[in-house]
Amino acid sequence: MKTVSVRLLCTALLGALLAACSTPPSPPPVVSPPAPVVPSAAALPTPGQGKARWVAVGWSELPGFASDDLHDAWNAWLKSCERPAPAFAPLCPEVRRLSIAGDAEQRAWLQARLQPYRVEAADGNPDGLLTSYYEPLLDAARQPGNGFGVPLYRPPAMARKPWYTRQQIDTLPEAQAQLAGRAIAWLRDPIDALVLHIQGSGRLRITEADGSQRLVRLAFAGTNDHPYQSVGRWLLDQGATRDASWPGIKAWLAANPQRVNELLWSNPRYVFFREEPLDGLDAAFGPKGAQGVALTPGRSIAVDRHSIPYGTPVWLASSGPQVQLARLVQAQDTGSAIVGAVRADYFAGWGPEAGEFAGRLKQGLRLWVLWPR
Repeated sequence: MKTVSVRLLCTALLGALLAACSTPPSPPPVVSPPAPVVPSAAALPTPGQGKARWVAVGWSELPGFASDDLHDAWNAWLKSCERPAPAFAPLCPEVRRLSIAGDAEQRAWLQARLQPYRVEAADGNPDGLLTSYYEPLLDAARQPGNGFGVPLYRPPAMARKPWYTRQQIDTLPEAQAQLAGRAIAWLRDPIDALVLHIQGSGRLRITEADGSQRLVRLAFAGTNDHPYQSVGRWLLDQGATRDASWPGIKAWLAANPQRVNELLWSNPRYVFFREEPLDGLDAAFGPKGAQGVALTPGRSIAVDRHSIPYGTPVWLASSGPQVQLARLVQAQDTGSAIVGAVRADYFAGWGPEAGEFAGRLKQGLRLWVLWPR
């Protein structure tokens, strides 16, 4: 802000006083109704690298806004308020208070406190892609044997990056020596392990050494620093299948069991895990996403953080052969394949049904961020 000298300020005040003394009183001004609240563009984040632009729109543009069941969405928002983004922290006391309110009150609050912005690519295209992810639920053993022979590892001490590739980890004695004693548990099927690596976390129904069973979570703890390569894309490029969904991939493997390693090694990225307890309230939510809060099935999405900040409420609309979605979700996670302005990965939950849903979901998407006024 420019500095105004004391002399100039005094001169201006003297002129104003003289004018006031020489001018007759004016009639009272006509009071107009207050102008509608206009969101401040200065308060908006700048999407990084020119990936996205946000366009202010009316609430009527949001498909299905009047009919969404907001109670589940509020549970996800309460999770975001555990580690709120700076723009949303002032709203969290109200969010908590409204957690016991009805849909009508919650909807009215959204309209009063937030402004919707349509998310578009830099070229103005509002159409994007929706996929889905989930937590596999798998049987595992604490010790190898009895058919359990596929290890899931804690991170090793990596002297160099990138570290060994997936194929090298499976075949080189020097790589295996550095992983000795670092297995958390063992699975039966290498494809189940690959799915767990791709999803980034999972639930294990684990048999301990004494024969007892318990449920634990394996959470993402790092990678070998190699890029992710889609095994579905590898199959398509080979001309081996036209169905690159997980059901299609498993059908191809059933017909080509001798090529399992070839498929596995087409993805050099390898994921390491850490074990977490899974009981009580934790079991009702998913793993922690990139925002650092537990994910809510059907209400959490992974986004490109350069386009949408973590902790932002988002209106999601997607119509396709798999599902019709129009709902309030929270941007709470990211992923290496989640890149672009109108791009989201929808957290479906855990277990076989969620896996079937996530394995097939690939359809069009539109997004609206809901930003504080």
